[in-house]
Amino acid sequence: MLPAPAHFAESFLKLSFLNFGEKLAVGRAIQAVGRAGRRTDLDRISMLDWLKEQRQPARAIERFWRQVLVSAINEELDRMAAAHGLQVFRLGFLARKDAYEMGVPNVPLGRLYSGDAWKRIGNVELCLRAPVTRVVIDGDSVRGVIAGEQEVRGDYYVCALPFERISAVAPEIGVDVGEFEHSPITGIHLWFDRPVTDLPHATLLDRTMQWMFNKHQGRYLQLVVSASRSLTEMPRADVIALALQELAEFFPEVRGAKLEKAHVVKEIRATFSAKPGLEAHRPGNRTKVDNLFLAGDWTKSGWPATMEGAVRSGYLAAEAVLAAAGAPQKFIKADIA
Repeated sequence: MLPAPAHFAESFLKLSFLNFGEKLAVGRAIQAVGRAGRRTDLDRISMLDWLKEQRQPARAIERFWRQVLVSAINEELDRMAAAHGLQVFRLGFLARKDAYEMGVPNVPLGRLYSGDAWKRIGNVELCLRAPVTRVVIDGDSVRGVIAGEQEVRGDYYVCALPFERISAVAPEIGVDVGEFEHSPITGIHLWFDRPVTDLPHATLLDRTMQWMFNKHQGRYLQLVVSASRSLTEMPRADVIALALQELAEFFPEVRGAKLEKAHVVKEIRATFSAKPGLEAHRPGNRTKVDNLFLAGDWTKSGWPATMEGAVRSGYLAAEAVLAAAGAPQKFIKADIA
């Protein structure tokens, strides 16, 4: 394997869905990704604007750039800040030859994050079915939190609610979320009476359905559509019909199989939209209330709406709490590049 950033060169050249000219164009743009960090306007322009600057062919944009970035950031290229799109490629593809690797849990997430798992960490208590309805603020500090019809008190408080809930529970902190928008994700779950594929996963090019995941023996498949605005108002039956039609174009066995069950999950508020110009409006972890801090992927984590961004926001909030308590500590590790 060649050293980074050329470590993907062999597999990239073998891609069958781009012609040689398109590969050359993508290669030139990949080289430009490394130089783009010197620019100061990348949060003000869209990723599509940047790709057009790099003279990317339409098929290369649709089949290469869009397929990766819409899934990674959950937003369309013309609605996505170039800074975030370039960050994904710089960190995930170019930084190191192992930068693309990720950990996959071998147990269900319900077990990984269960109450018992938290108890092993230390003095942690989970209060389920106790939604927070109000943060009670007296002057410059929080007195308590109304959750499940009772007031819970502590020394420091971290609010990790989504942005649309902040003004309802803590209007006094004055966080302006007027520039924030949601971007949806749709998952289509299909159960067949027989196996229709033996692939563990696949990407479906030039279609509404973007990714296929083989959940169980080729009989239970999940299709995922990020930034799925075209599906949010579509009736459930039409979504399923479209999914079956597009899936059959790649996996002919679908045509002869019987669909035993189907489920459509539309997450209308899946993530915030990482649109151009939004970075200036993302709040930091500190608030104007001394003992109240913010966390969540929508805060100023330095990352777009990803699980990594959410985790980073939690670490940053923890650092802010400890600093306020007079015991500063660092949890954030440097990016891989």
